[in-house]
Amino acid sequence: MRPLSESTARIASKNFSRKYIALGRISKQWVDVMGVEFADKAQPLKINYRKATKNKSATATLDIATSSSYATILPYQKGVILERINRLFGDNWITDIRFIASEISETPLLKKKIITPLTRAEKTYLSDTLNQVDDPEFREKLESLGKALLTDIKQMKAKS
Repeated sequence: MRPLSESTARIASKNFSRKYIALGRISKQWVDVMGVEFADKAQPLKINYRKATKNKSATATLDIATSSSYATILPYQKGVILERINRLFGDNWITDIRFIASEISETPLLKKKIITPLTRAEKTYLSDTLNQVDDPEFREKLESLGKALLTDIKQMKAKS
């Protein structure tokens, strides 16, 4: 009889080699890598590593799955995406990106924030509070801040 931890370590080392851990790190911070506008439109697929040879240095290429329409748009963002990846994970961690047109998961990564309008009483309270402010530009900014705060308070109360 051997401890289960020995078998688990041996299996895990084979299944979760370096590239799968790296892909997991990228997936976890996908919104930061792709940006809010493209995070739901693409998914990381795999990382292809090429070992260094006499003439060439080691490379790592990230394959990203996206719809065919975004596969034509995203290559223009390639430099920005590479910069974000290497800023988050270290210089030259990923050296290239390849966009692959394929089906992607329809589950959105980003939840759409539903903003509920203020009630009449909340609007009146905010207006009465800001009556003393003379500068119209400053009043407008304070009103925007007040609306955001009241909305956040309502959403926090709804969650609890």
